[in-house]
Amino acid sequence: MEYDVVIVGAGPAGLSAACRIKQLNEEISVCLVEKGSEVGAHILSGAVFEPTALNELFPDWKERGAPLNTEVTGDDIYMLRNAENSIKIPNFFTPKTMHNEGNYIISLGNLCRWLAEQAEAMGVEIFPGFAAAEVVYNEDGSVKGIATGDMGIGLDGQQKDSYMPGMELHGKYTLFTEGCRGQLGKQLIAKYELDKDVEPQHYGIGIKEIWKVPAEQHQQGLVVHTAGWPLNESGSAGGTFLYHIEDNQVVIGLITDLSYTNPHLSPFDEFQRYKHHPVAKQYLEGGERLSYGARAIAKGGIQSQPKMTFPGGLLLGDNAGTLNFAKIKGSHTAMKSGMLGAEVVVKAIAEERNGQDLTEFTEAYKASWAWKELHTQRNFGPAQHKWGNIIGSAYAFIDINIFNGGLPWTLSDPKPDHEGMQLASEAKKIEYPRPDGVLSFDKPSSVFLSNTNHEEDQLCHLTLKDDAIPMEVNYAKWDEPAQRYCPAGVYEVVEQEDGSKKFQINGQNCVHCKTCDIKDPSQNITWVCPEGAGGPNYPNM
Repeated sequence: MEYDVVIVGAGPAGLSAACRIKQLNEEISVCLVEKGSEVGAHILSGAVFEPTALNELFPDWKERGAPLNTEVTGDDIYMLRNAENSIKIPNFFTPKTMHNEGNYIISLGNLCRWLAEQAEAMGVEIFPGFAAAEVVYNEDGSVKGIATGDMGIGLDGQQKDSYMPGMELHGKYTLFTEGCRGQLGKQLIAKYELDKDVEPQHYGIGIKEIWKVPAEQHQQGLVVHTAGWPLNESGSAGGTFLYHIEDNQVVIGLITDLSYTNPHLSPFDEFQRYKHHPVAKQYLEGGERLSYGARAIAKGGIQSQPKMTFPGGLLLGDNAGTLNFAKIKGSHTAMKSGMLGAEVVVKAIAEERNGQDLTEFTEAYKASWAWKELHTQRNFGPAQHKWGNIIGSAYAFIDINIFNGGLPWTLSDPKPDHEGMQLASEAKKIEYPRPDGVLSFDKPSSVFLSNTNHEEDQLCHLTLKDDAIPMEVNYAKWDEPAQRYCPAGVYEVVEQEDGSKKFQINGQNCVHCKTCDIKDPSQNITWVCPEGAGGPNYPNM
């Protein structure tokens, strides 16, 4: 199928690009493919939303009914000293990027559903349930489009009765907006060496739940962030969020920096511990857990951003690492990158410059408020890695609040997140308490709430470069940390009848967070798209 523009991924960047293209030239044909069963099914974010880009894209978004229903009414920031004690940080002493006046607490999934409605009304063709499985190239090496994956292939590699072949979607330009650690984005970065002049990307894993809480404990619009315990006990970095949205609901989560070094650490169990802290417990007691999910975020900043242009396409949004970690927000910058990409592509098509490397995008991006914002706050993440949450935040206060990001240096953070893990025998063992089923829970019951589903009789989408490495290397050195860094119980070391141990992959549990692809210390796991519509089905994450 031939289109002017093909877009991969119905997140904020891809949908904003689609809408902006149609605003500029309604005659341009646009196709958008989304691997989730519906738009929003695979979208997960905190999310406190800054409406800067939305104001530009749809100035009348309120009249159009955009689902921005809860304006932020207050910011509380705590340093958790231990399991019981905390210090509330005065707003004056926090980096100004943590202040949320004028922002909204939203479901990013619902915002994407709304953006999809706007796009379809303008003539964009959206195909949910179709996974972009490979990049298609022209003979000259430029991107020609993508191919969706075959459906109905059994575990034995043979076609089932339900077999449906994939299809190729060709475009004058293809925009890759798959989100963090996109499968095709990863391939394009390698093929075109887009990252050869930048530092390694850095990541965190965000784990999130939605709770329905008693009305007397609910404060609609309240934003709560914490740092310190429990991650500081293992010398790890990260922080938590707790947002009060409408309908007596609270969203709560933990972001764990994937540079952690203790192989015994489990981000999932750290999050379960956190919910017992008085700062969180006061809002959750007597409530009911409604939803669960997890997703990796790219937080390296401009030091880690790859070149975003290549012949025939663009890498946009969190696929290129546009998240602002100092704000813990990326939707507005992803949207802006999508809008800028749309403007460059529309101009190139009008000038009949098809399949070119649109290097002018780089100039437009660096002239935008999105790049300037990321440049101002470029040292926040490296400071956290270098000095920890407390000293790193103090540095950020001086850098951002006093000098507005104008200090004449850029901090470096050159070690990839998968390196530097301690041997299991040398690391402090972490004993996690059993979940109580009231505030804390196990992985199976959590995955159930994510509505995750994969056809069992299909090829596993979690592939190993070498089947021997999990036991012979990872288990021997690090007690196979995949058992713990995966928030969905996908990876297990199980004992067989003869007493030997075996590495087992429960691919049906996968919530598509991509953590395994990032954190595996041997870089032996590659995440590839399963059949379209497989994975979580988030209603409003």
